[in-house]
Parts: sequence; structure tokens; C-alpha cells
Amino acid sequence: MGHLRQEVEPREAGLDPAALARLDQHFARLVDDGRLPGYLVSVSRHGRVAHLTTYGCRDRAAQLPVETDTLWRIYSMTKPVTSVAALILLEEGHVQLDDPVADFLPAFADPRVYVSGSGPDTKTRPAEHPILIRHLLTHTAGLTFGFYYAHPVDALYRDAGLESSVPPGANLAETVDVYARMPLQFEAGTQWNYSVATNVLGRVIEVVSGRDLDDFLAERVFGPLGMADAGFRVSDEQAGRLAELYGEDDEGGITPIAGLPLHGRPRFLSGSGGMVATAHDYHRFMELLRRRGELDGTRLLRPETVDLMVTNHLPGNADRRTFGSPVHQEPGNAGLGFGLGVSVVVDPDVTASPSSLGAFGWSGVATTTFWVDPHHDMTVQFLTQLRPRTSSSVFPELKRLVHEAVLD
Repeated sequence: MGHLRQEVEPREAGLDPAALARLDQHFARLVDDGRLPGYLVSVSRHGRVAHLTTYGCRDRAAQLPVETDTLWRIYSMTKPVTSVAALILLEEGHVQLDDPVADFLPAFADPRVYVSGSGPDTKTRPAEHPILIRHLLTHTAGLTFGFYYAHPVDALYRDAGLESSVPPGANLAETVDVYARMPLQFEAGTQWNYSVATNVLGRVIEVVSGRDLDDFLAERVFGPLGMADAGFRVSDEQAGRLAELYGEDDEGGITPIAGLPLHGRPRFLSGSGGMVATAHDYHRFMELLRRRGELDGTRLLRPETVDLMVTNHLPGNADRRTFGSPVHQEPGNAGLGFGLGVSVVVDPDVTASPSSLGAFGWSGVATTTFWVDPHHDMTVQFLTQLRPRTSSSVFPELKRLVHEAVLD
């Protein structure tokens, strides 16, 4: 178990205490108004936590407060962790970015690409190029999510039982085989479409390493970094610290909803979104990336590998709005490229929120987010447990308020 603790006063770290107070007041109002259950926010500079706030409840019905050791479902913030695991294998020479996925998962040997039609009338053609490991890491593989409701291939995912990305009762290997039978939305490498790709990457890690994904991450990432609570299951000892998951209701309030993980080891190990972690755990992971692959004398990745991870890999330094599939051609994607498992700011002049060139990070569906800002030598995380019905205003406001707090 690890508790995150404030290590330095804000002004000593180049942060404005008054601006940080405004940040706290803003999110406290959301809790007091019944729009968030509770939250934790931390801001670190130069490797030291300079602002740490907990507010509200991890379980409203039981009146249990958010604490520094609260466990959170981080959902898609799992993806950068899985990506680091894949890069460990890359450094060891077990896999390369331009290796065909089919070299490890033969079910992907003959992908087909959507042409026209829908349902049983869907027409496809053979893909011109194989899906590569780099396509999985950059979400340019042509895969999708069933919950988009934006393309005929999304509907085929739903018809195959993939609306929640996993067929009922399936494990990771079985699920990835279902993905392989789906047509690609587009030729691999030609568009950006956020997708189930990181689940496929997780299965590649299993095949290459000969270890189940949870075991590999525990041995090669969580253990070395001291991420004591991170994982894919919640033990009896941890259960009381797991925050309740909430969703928005018809009256504008929030109500508890079901959420993974359940007690015991899950059958489906999702490298896309299956992790729980504390703020201390994810702070350790952010610090690994800020320090370019090393933390407290433990090196997981070479500096140049982390640099590669956090560099935009979209062609021509494009952003996700211009290179994205139609569902992603929205203003919020302007100025944001994509690296190997993380979003990367490529043009801060056009981003929806104040940003620094080269800042990188990612978010989760339960309104969790993190970013690393190399320019300001800063890491930020925000943790709560609310699945909104539409895109949340939490992230833009958080980024604006943090930006206002930076003095130098």
C-alpha cells in the first residue's frame, strides 16, 4: 500500500497557491452540487508533489471519504502501461515496431478491409498491407469500438458481442480472435481511430513473453516501480479502499453503477482498460515517463525509447482531428497527435485547452486523466469515478486551472 504525500510547498515548485485554491474550489463545487462523487488531484514539479487534494466521497452511501490510498478504476489509463510493457519487449529484441501482428497472432494473417454495405450485405476486400505492431500502439490499425455507432463496422462489432469490447465469458485470447474476424474500417496506417488495439497488444505481450498479461505487468512494471496496489484484481484487503463507480442520471445527478474489476482474477485481462491503481501507483508511473525510463535507480526503458513513445507518430506530424476517422474529426482533437500509447501535443496554439508543446498523457472513461509536461517539468493526475453520458467538461477546466497555476 502506498500513500501519495505532498513534498514541497507550491510556490517553492513554481506554482501559484491562489490559482491552486481556485482549482480546488472549482472541483469542490462539482462535488457539493452532486455532479462528482469525490476526487483526488495531484500536481508535481521537478519530481516532487507540490499540490495534493482529496475531497468528497469514494462511497457516497456509506459516507466513506476519498483518501490518498483510495483505489480507482483507471480504465484507459491502462493503455500507456500496456504500451510500456510492449516497449520493454521491443528493447529486448523480442518484437519490433514493423513486425506484422500476424507473426505472433496468426488469426490476423489475412485481414480484410470494409468497402461498402452493412450487416450481412457488407462488402470487403483483402488488405493491401499487414497490420503492424506500430499500428496497434498508434491506434491506426483499422480496428474500432462497437459503442461508436458511427460506421457499419462498429455495428459488426456489436453483432459479434463486442459492444463492451469483450464477448460474454471470453478471455483475452478468445476475444482477440473475434477481433481478427472483423473487417478493418480502413487500410492500416491510413487513419487514426481509437479502438480495441491495445487489447490486441496485450495479447501480443502474452504470446511473446509466455506470461499472462497481469503476471507480466506485475513482474516487469508494477513490482520494479513500487506500484504496490496496481493490478487487474481487487483483493479482500483492498476492497474497502475501492471507490464506488457512478453514472449520470436523468435528473442531472449521479447514481452508482456496476463496474469492473470484480473480486478475484478476471477472466478477461484488458490491456486497454482493466487496471485499478492508487494515486501513489500512477504517480510512480508518471515519474518513470518524466524521467525518461528510470525511477529511483530502476531503469525500465532507455531514454531514447521513452522519447520515441512520446513523439507524434501520425504522418506529417498531423493531429487526430485531421488524420482521424470521421468520429474523431472534432475540435477537441485539434493540435493533439498520438505517440506509442499516449496523446502528444503537436500544436498548442490550436488545442482546446492550454497546453505545452510535447506534453503527453491519456484519460479514462470514469473521468480519470494524467499528463506529463516536459516543458514545465510537471506531472498532473485527476482521479474520480464518474462515467458521463457525453464528453466531460472536467478535463478542459482542469487543464486551464493547472495552466493558470504555473508561475515559471
